[in-house]
Amino acid sequence: MTLSAKMTAWRHQLFKRRRLRDVTPKGLFGRSLLIVALPVALMQIAVLWMFFDSQWETVTTRLSEGVAGDVAVIVAQYDQTPSAPKLAQLSALAMDKMSLSVALQPNEKLPTSIRSSLFSVLDRTLRQALDAKLKAPFWFDTTRYPAYVDIRVQTRGGVLRFIAPRDKVFSTSGHIFVFWLIAATFIQTSIAIIFIRNQVRPIQRLANAAERFGRGQDDPNFSPSGAREVRQAAAAFLEMKDRIERFVDQRTVMLAGVSHDLRTPLTRLKLQLALLEQTHDLEDARQDLREMERMLDGYLAFARDEAEEETIPVDLTALIDARVSNARRTGAHIDADLEADLWGVGRQQALGRCIGNLLDNAVRYGEHAYISIRRDQDGVKIIIEDDGPGIEAHLYEEAFAPFNRLDPARNLNTDGVGLGLSIARDIARSHGGDIVLGRSDRGGLRAVLRLPLQD
Repeated sequence: MTLSAKMTAWRHQLFKRRRLRDVTPKGLFGRSLLIVALPVALMQIAVLWMFFDSQWETVTTRLSEGVAGDVAVIVAQYDQTPSAPKLAQLSALAMDKMSLSVALQPNEKLPTSIRSSLFSVLDRTLRQALDAKLKAPFWFDTTRYPAYVDIRVQTRGGVLRFIAPRDKVFSTSGHIFVFWLIAATFIQTSIAIIFIRNQVRPIQRLANAAERFGRGQDDPNFSPSGAREVRQAAAAFLEMKDRIERFVDQRTVMLAGVSHDLRTPLTRLKLQLALLEQTHDLEDARQDLREMERMLDGYLAFARDEAEEETIPVDLTALIDARVSNARRTGAHIDADLEADLWGVGRQQALGRCIGNLLDNAVRYGEHAYISIRRDQDGVKIIIEDDGPGIEAHLYEEAFAPFNRLDPARNLNTDGVGLGLSIARDIARSHGGDIVLGRSDRGGLRAVLRLPLQD
């Protein structure tokens, strides 16, 4: 096989795999049900095929051939002596020995309409049997009478009509077999659905608990349940959750101590400088001291934990409106387009800080800032833009790095320590959202904050 042929075959197999992947269920419940239901369905189809092919159709064919033979005998006997006494004799014989009702319809013709059975195999087997046994034209109806089959044969004296019991022509037990097979399949599938749902529910609860923990929300009602492996995963999640919470508590205590230890000597230095004679060198020292204090505030702000803040429903529209009003009082030019009554779940002060950092960044580097909030298919989308110099596309991710200043790009964070965007994204991700930067149509930076809506 040439290389081109191998590539073509590989692409064909890849296409087939993709198509199979597209039609198969995506969830664990659907896939588990498919694993249970598909083999059962294939087995039932195989059983039905074997039953109809080797048992039911064979028995039906033999019964049809028997009735067709009886009809052929009566027709042949009548054609030999087509008289009323002969018909009466044959009718009595057919009823007594063959369970067939025979009647003559003088000067009649066969019907031209065709009445087909729901099960085409019934008509097919009877037609084949009558074709093999009879030379005269015939017509039959398997649908008019529930318990009988109507067979009519054209003779010289008219139409001989035969009424035969259905169980003499077809195997009537096949329908019962099919009914019980379908009923058993339905019962088995229902039981499988119940058990699979019970197995999937603990996994779904574990996923929900992990998602809530990622948003900074606690789930006090969560506990390990389900199968042994699911319980192990849930127990591992709870242990990880406890370790993270202990780490956060230790960091909070450490930062509190650092804040106290560093602020005390800084305060003493400010006091000593204030008591000394005012010179140009002392002014430079005081400027350095203020810079150190501002940097300390930035470091503590970046590492400070908001986990102790209660998670509550937050009116995002009102929160943004309050931040915009505060910024406007400082002289900032901000245009706001806010959709009313959009609620999320989170830590209100942290979300306000996240939005405030993005808004302050836009106000600082642009003459005008623009903010809007809209409902999105995945939650809520908050867009903050400015008309400033913007940031080069290859520096978007770098702008989120802690303590990073993008001075060449747009003189970013010259008054800070490079933590505004880092803090904003950290808060957004802790609430199950994210921040993405891009180029604004207004010429500056475009920051898109996505947050989940209230459940």
